Amino acid sequence: MDPDPGDRHASTVQLTAGPLACELDGITMSFGTNEVLKGVTLGLAQGHVTALLGANGAGKSTLIKVLSGVYPEHGGEVRVAGHPVRMESPLAAARHGIQTVHQRIDENIVPGLTVAENLVFEEIVRGEVPRVRSLRRLLPRAREIAQTLGLDWPDSVLTRDVFELGIADSQMLLLARALVQRPKVLVLDEPTSTLSAGEVDRLFALVRRLRDDGVAVLYVTHRLSEVAALADDIVVLRDGAISAAQQRPFDMEQAIRSMLGESLATHHDLVEQRGDVTAVELRGVQLLKRSEPIDLDLRYGEVTGIVGLIGSGKSEMARGVFGADPLRAGTMTLDGKPYAPRHTSHAVGAGVYLVPEDRAAESMLPGWSLTWTSTLPFLRSVSTWGLLRRGRERSTGSAVLEDFGVVATGPSQPVDALSGGNQQKVVVGRWMHAGPRVLLLDEPFRGVDIGARGDISRRARAQASEGACVVVFSSDVEEIREIADRILVLVEGHIKLDAYTSEVGNDAIVTSMSEVA
Repeated sequence: MDPDPGDRHASTVQLTAGPLACELDGITMSFGTNEVLKGVTLGLAQGHVTALLGANGAGKSTLIKVLSGVYPEHGGEVRVAGHPVRMESPLAAARHGIQTVHQRIDENIVPGLTVAENLVFEEIVRGEVPRVRSLRRLLPRAREIAQTLGLDWPDSVLTRDVFELGIADSQMLLLARALVQRPKVLVLDEPTSTLSAGEVDRLFALVRRLRDDGVAVLYVTHRLSEVAALADDIVVLRDGAISAAQQRPFDMEQAIRSMLGESLATHHDLVEQRGDVTAVELRGVQLLKRSEPIDLDLRYGEVTGIVGLIGSGKSEMARGVFGADPLRAGTMTLDGKPYAPRHTSHAVGAGVYLVPEDRAAESMLPGWSLTWTSTLPFLRSVSTWGLLRRGRERSTGSAVLEDFGVVATGPSQPVDALSGGNQQKVVVGRWMHAGPRVLLLDEPFRGVDIGARGDISRRARAQASEGACVVVFSSDVEEIREIADRILVLVEGHIKLDAYTSEVGNDAIVTSMSEVA
């Protein structure tokens, strides 16, 4: 099944004729003028695991939050066992038998309370357990809940502050708390992202048991191997509407196409450049918790495009090379010499620059002028003896704006007053103006218009022509083909394809993205 996403009624999906535990009927959700969900209709069958797939920004998180009562002011209707219900809060959703384990752990646990109190938290909120009760009297119930997942935690763990738990144990805590309520519908949002291989096996066994007991499971993941192992159905969300649905046997390649869109470029007009001098050498580098080590050479004089879906390891690679996050394992060299940046400032000092995926959170400060934003990473270059030279600072800021054609009222305008495309031009421009040796661009075209996208692409290729090593990370095949000389496909931390653009077509790229790691 492959509905036309332009047809609102084509979003209706019911993959089984069996009884439905929950139905979403014409769900819409907007934030201001941004319509995030566009009439999604979906039935979740009893005793079925439905995998929900979608690229970043497809609307998955918003749909989950509608179902779990976080966003009660939505359009459309939610029905449980055939009856319309209003999810005014997560507690109301739980009363109707819908339990959600969100990807963001910190949104679901309460720091300052013990592990035991967090395990019993929902029962405390519902008044089933007295709000004022000694911790000692809570322990027996907390042990029962923990045993739902076979968590044999001693009292020394149950009585510590939940903040002291690791991420994986916090995830298991939330799962246990959800399962003890015997849900009709269980929503799991990227549940394995922090788990070890053994914990994943235990989770899979649990999900299969729940399915056999008649629970409807909505399983949100980016890992196709998990879909192949667990799911009965696949539903693909793109741009706020359901673009495809499948039952077993799955066509993973078609699922990937439905996620990315069918308008993949069939040609590109760039003049391919091939470098022959290695800039960064990665050896035995482990990108993800359960991935195998990889070896990779990134070369001067070419643009390397690394394409992968969410969770492929591409951002981990970018941040590891930049020193923002330590590598799990492995070594790097820069120009043949050992390279192990302990901090981003060490990378910047070596001429290795990163434009991160989230420009608002990691590249800009609210209210700062374009000049200040342009010179922020290079204050030493506009200072003398620790004192800022305002004239030099303004000159540098103006040069960045002029070089990249930033549309603004002037260098003193606040950066957050610009359009998304112009903000990105400022962020990219400040690094390019400084003359990088290695330039890492993580999702540089997200939220920018086609004009800004073309400007950034041209400038990135010009940097490579001038001898820089440019690496672009993206989940969009069309974007990568427009800019890259060389294309690598990452799947769950593994390199599935490495070829020059002239040697590989869209079909091969999409096929390699759909392979199970």
